[in-house]
Amino acid sequence: MKDKYNQISIERYSRQLAKVLSDHYFSSSDTINGQQLIHFAPVKQINLFLIKELLHQWNNEMANLKSPYFDFESEEVKEALVQFMNILSRKILIRRPHFEPLLTKAIADTFLWVLDPVSTFEQKFLQGSDDLSAASLQAQVKYLSIDKELVREFISTLPVGALSKESIGTKFREYVESRATERTKIEPVITEFNALLPIKHEDILHPVPAPPVPSTTRTVDELTISPERFTPQPPPAVPASPTSAPVTPTTTAPLNGVKENNLNERYKADRSAPTLNEKLVKPEAPSIANNQMSKKIESLKDSISINQRFSFINELFNGENIEYYQAIQVLDKFEDAASAKNFVTQDLASRYNWTRKEEHLNKLLRLIDRKFSDA
Repeated sequence: MKDKYNQISIERYSRQLAKVLSDHYFSSSDTINGQQLIHFAPVKQINLFLIKELLHQWNNEMANLKSPYFDFESEEVKEALVQFMNILSRKILIRRPHFEPLLTKAIADTFLWVLDPVSTFEQKFLQGSDDLSAASLQAQVKYLSIDKELVREFISTLPVGALSKESIGTKFREYVESRATERTKIEPVITEFNALLPIKHEDILHPVPAPPVPSTTRTVDELTISPERFTPQPPPAVPASPTSAPVTPTTTAPLNGVKENNLNERYKADRSAPTLNEKLVKPEAPSIANNQMSKKIESLKDSISINQRFSFINELFNGENIEYYQAIQVLDKFEDAASAKNFVTQDLASRYNWTRKEEHLNKLLRLIDRKFSDA
């Protein structure tokens, strides 16, 4: 079963999230190894698809090694290649320029696995393999976190022996359609991703509509040119000729929905904005992700995600891991929210000069609220 989705939006979001996660990680490290890949992202399926894609790249490179001058079908050669792969798998080391495209694809594939499981299954598990059987497919299940048991059950229904891609694809499509109510829905997946980088349901499932074509074509003459900006005019009752004088409306909606202010008004607005101290005292308005993550937590250390940890270390603690962990340890020992917050706003904020770190500071304060909440 295939849901309608916006491929362009998924790819755009995947690139943005890959950049955010990479910015956090590679700000304190030049490379990432195999063990770190396993736990890189809070969404487990991303990590598994990362490793799966890495295996795919390996297989492509192994295919390039084959030569008409050597017997690559020899059992001795095959065994040596397996040993070679085992050694390399323990020596994974990737730099950002090569890692970020892998991460982008893993993020997009995570969405597509839920939205279009049949095509994704064929692309990730049936391509590039001449030895397709129930046994070989069962070995691939380890790369799944979402709907893992459903796929395992499907493979158990396949006959023993060699199978064709076409027959497996057809059977999987029928199986997915028959178990549609048991499959993971996109909503909880979006919720997980939204905690990392904001995304809306309609961004994924609804294609971007083409701009509507107006029934009456408007000409350049229908725009009144003022010293400040172009102001659009409402269409006249009768289509205007190229020489018609523009009609100035009594109330004009500015282009792009931007409110038109003169310099004095903008200056007054700036002066009325809250000061830094006011921003620190007044909690930041909760976002969708914050509302979804408002449950009580027992420990700051155990509740801060890997990406949020990177963000705190880099933005609040000047990249110093030890100082971050020491501060979190101290905060976890406080017995009430007021004392913990006072330590943050008075001690830590002055020590690390957080005058321009309101966003990250408020995230830390919200975590403290959750730790001491009654919910």
